Order: sequence, then structure tokens, then C-alpha cells
Amino acid sequence: MTPATPATPATPAHPDDAGLLAPGWTGSPAAAATADGAFLRALLDAEAALTRAQESLGLTPEGAGAAVTRAAAGPYDVRSLAERARAGGNPVIPLVADLTAATGETFGPYVHRGATSQDIMDTATMLVAARALDLVLADLGRTERALAALAARHRDTPMAGRTLTQHAVPTTFGLKAAGWRSLVLDARDRATAVRDALPAQLGGAAGTLAAFGAYGAPDATALPAAYAGELGLRAPLLPWHTLRTPIADLAGCLASSAGALGKLAADVLTLSRTEIAEVAEGGGGGGSSAMPHKANPVRATLIAAAARRAPQLAAVLYGCLVAEDERPTGAWHAEWEPLRDLLRLVGGAARDAAELAEGLRVRPDAMRANLDLTHGLIVSERLSAELSSVLGRARAKELLTELAPRTTAEGRPLAELLSEEAELRGIDLGALTDPALYTGSAGILTDRALERR
Repeated sequence: MTPATPATPATPAHPDDAGLLAPGWTGSPAAAATADGAFLRALLDAEAALTRAQESLGLTPEGAGAAVTRAAAGPYDVRSLAERARAGGNPVIPLVADLTAATGETFGPYVHRGATSQDIMDTATMLVAARALDLVLADLGRTERALAALAARHRDTPMAGRTLTQHAVPTTFGLKAAGWRSLVLDARDRATAVRDALPAQLGGAAGTLAAFGAYGAPDATALPAAYAGELGLRAPLLPWHTLRTPIADLAGCLASSAGALGKLAADVLTLSRTEIAEVAEGGGGGGSSAMPHKANPVRATLIAAAARRAPQLAAVLYGCLVAEDERPTGAWHAEWEPLRDLLRLVGGAARDAAELAEGLRVRPDAMRANLDLTHGLIVSERLSAELSSVLGRARAKELLTELAPRTTAEGRPLAELLSEEAELRGIDLGALTDPALYTGSAGILTDRALERR
């Protein structure tokens, strides 16, 4: 698909939109791509493209498209548009008035001709989403490449597998990192599919394209494809004023992306706890206002916060699928803010995930020390299977059940206690109880995961 028309400079976001309470997305590429100025630019791009598309089909005089495109370069006052938007319920109405005046008497009548406000607003929203998703995809790419390097480097680095918060059996950090990468690739694939399917919107007052026929179009159905082509968006099969699948698909891919990155963050937050200390954020982490010794995992914290908010925002957008008539009251309007919040949250989380993965410090020595915390009990599953062939299943289970509390109470390695059993003399108990030698197919699974591109 042809990329969406690059954004050109527009009025910057108002200082009130600086993100003081949103450190997760403030300063991210997606923040700039979804700011008020970026939405205004998309609205202007949508209006200019509509005139150019009509000119390409002979529906306006030659030069109209260029004239509107020049006028759309601005500047336009975001605050004034926002205040005047209250009268009609959306910013397109005052913008059309300003753009028409700026275009001039000759070509002004061809601004917005035949369209309805929702055509422009929906199309601009798709442009903003496309531009923001391109940035998200770039950061997801950085994240997966960094995780791939970690997985390859630590393919055979043993660590404790944890289930229900407790040590289970050994695994490898390579397999864990490969799992994180797999989720990031899932998010990338979903976001790519949604990005490539984002449609332009053009239907006129009630989705029939009637006005374009009234203005002389011999085949009004050809206009939406020409319009979409001007913007690098998908040509819609039908006007989708109340057929909100594109918004729902956006909601789904963004929420699942937030969840995928949230899993990475949740694991890093656990593994970076002081008493575990198996990983640490690069750059020393974030400081504390009260405790100079602290290095907080700030990147992971902000990603986790985004992952907690995203599902509720997506739920609002799913609720807007229930849109009545040919153009709805409220359902369409309710989408704007949660969708922008979602784009910002995921854009910020993707930025933070890339920085987190690229700078993550892995501590194999701490992983090994934690494997040894239970003095060999972490491989009791293996011992149960191996010793059954020597002692019989019932006796093996009885022996391990008896020795487990002694291992903890006496602080003695399980291998040492087992060596006192006459029936087990001659068996290499050191190898049997070494957690690093019981990681199963973790290495093979990691290799398999890294084959995915």
C-alpha cells in the first residue's frame, strides 16, 4: 500500500496538552503524531485530498486541488477551532469555513464539496492512526531485535522457572526472552494488518454519495477510491459511518499490543526485585525523591501502567460499534478521545519497550544463585522420574518426600542427603541434581522461536 501522505507542519499542540501527568507517552514519537496539531494537519490533508480527487475525475475546475492544498498549509488556530467546534459538535465545521476563506473566491466553493463532517473526521482519524502506527511498528521492530539478541546470547543461561510465584523447574533466560519476542511479533503482525487496512471515509450526508452525483459525477462510486489513493489509505467497500469495524480493529490491535508489552514489563518488574535481582534496567533505572539508593525500573513501570489502561479504552471503542441509523449521535463522537489515548499509550509503551529491551542487564550469577536456593529441590521432578527406575515409583516418591523438609531444615544439598542412601551409591547425584542440566528442550524451543521473522 502507498504510505499515507507525510504530515506537514501545523499548529503545535496547546501547552495544556503537554502530558504533565502522562510520562508514559510524553515526548514519544506517537505523542507528536497524535497531538492537536497533528489531528488538525490530518483534517486539512483530508480536505485537500478530497478536492484533488474530485479534480482528477473532472468534477472541479483545473487548479482547484492545488489551490486548496496551498491553503491547507495553514497556519490555523487550534484553540479557536476547538472553541468553535462546540457549536456543531465537531471541529470540521469551523475548519471548513476557515479553509474556504483561505482558498479564496475562485476555488473556495470546491472545499469540502459533497462531503459530510464525518467523512473528513473519520478520514483524518485514519491518517493519524496510520502515522502513529508507523511509529509504533518502528519501535516494535527495535524491541524484537533487541529481544532476539538477548534470546540468542542467553540461549542456555539457566534460571528458575516460576509458577504461581514459586520455583517450579529450571528454564532458560533465552527461552523467556524468546517468548517476549514472540508476543512482540504477534503485536507487530496485528498492527501491520490493521495499518494496511485503514480505509478512507466518503459517503456524503447519509452514505449514498448522492451529492457527488448532483455535482456532476457520472459514477460517484469511483470517487472514494480516488480519494483513498490521494491519502495512501484503503478504498472502502462501503461508507462506514455506522459500520465501525475499522475502529474496533484498531482498538483490538492496540489493546493486544499493550498487553504483549505489558507481559515483558511484568516479568522485568518481578525479576528486578531486590531479593531476586536477575535483571535490571539499563542506565541505572529511575531515582527516588526520598531514597538515594534506589534504582527503580521506570520503563517497565510505565509500560505496565499503559497495559492496565488499554483494555478499558478499547472497551469504549467496542461499545461504539452499536451506532444507530446512517450516522450516529454520540457513538462516533465518543471514539475520538479514547482512540487517541490508546494510540498515545501504545506509542509510549512501544518507545519504552525498545529502550527497556535494548538496555536490559541480565545477571546469570544471580539466576544461578536463585536456582540453588532450594538446595536441589527444584529438580525433584527429574529425580522422581530417574530414581523410579532404581527404587521403584513408590519408594522414590517416599524418599524424596522424606528428604525435602530435611534439605530445607538442615541446609544440606539434596544430592548429599541422597548419597547417604545405600541403594543410590554409584549414581552421579551431582549431575542429577544440577539445575543447569535440567532445562529440557529450552534451547531447541528458543532456536525455533528465533527462526520467526
